[in-house]
Amino acid sequence: MAGAAIVIGAGDATGGAIAAAFARTGLTAVPVRRNADALAPLAARIAAEGGHCLPLGVDAREEEQMVALFDRVEAEIGPVEVAVFNIGANSPMALVDETARRYRKIWELCALGGFLMAREAARRMAPRRRGSILFTGATAAVRGGAGFAAFAGGKHALRALAQSAARELGPQGIHVAHIVVDGAIDTEFIRSQFPERYALKDQDGILDPDHIAANYVMLHQQPRDAWTHELDLRPWCEKF
Repeated sequence: MAGAAIVIGAGDATGGAIAAAFARTGLTAVPVRRNADALAPLAARIAAEGGHCLPLGVDAREEEQMVALFDRVEAEIGPVEVAVFNIGANSPMALVDETARRYRKIWELCALGGFLMAREAARRMAPRRRGSILFTGATAAVRGGAGFAAFAGGKHALRALAQSAARELGPQGIHVAHIVVDGAIDTEFIRSQFPERYALKDQDGILDPDHIAANYVMLHQQPRDAWTHELDLRPWCEKF
């Protein structure tokens, strides 16, 4: 039994590409987002490529739903070999206009959901002494920017979680990695809202979701004598 790759936050670009990439390795992809119907195109894509997919609608902020997700996958598919947390919540707001309600929601999306995924994955991976837990970070995880107090706070928390989890779970055979994705990604949003930036696509100036996904597969397949904990991905022309 090959097992499963759960991708929390399997959107139309990066998250979907990650799920499809793991399906190509023989794992059953379990793409997750709050609206399961939105996963239909991705499921069809994976099936057309000969892969296996179980799309599920789950709110990653809800503990009971996350526990039930991992229980179902282990019961219906097999061992969770990879768990990816890819929720973003990148929404700017001036500090003086930020609300406690919005700040709390962004923290829940960025950090609480990541904690719930990591805990449930670790509970199942630790007895087997194998598996990968991968977190998608951002520039905001290492440097807070003006207008991004909430997002930076959530992403800093996620990075701290990844560091703690790596130190605790690495000796138990579980690979924990944090991926800093720094730059515009080839999405419909960038194409429509930032056409000048999107024009850099022809110069390899924006990130290709499939190329991002290939790095997640690489991290999972790394031999444990040479594990990477933090990986930066950015176009060659991106300032940092």
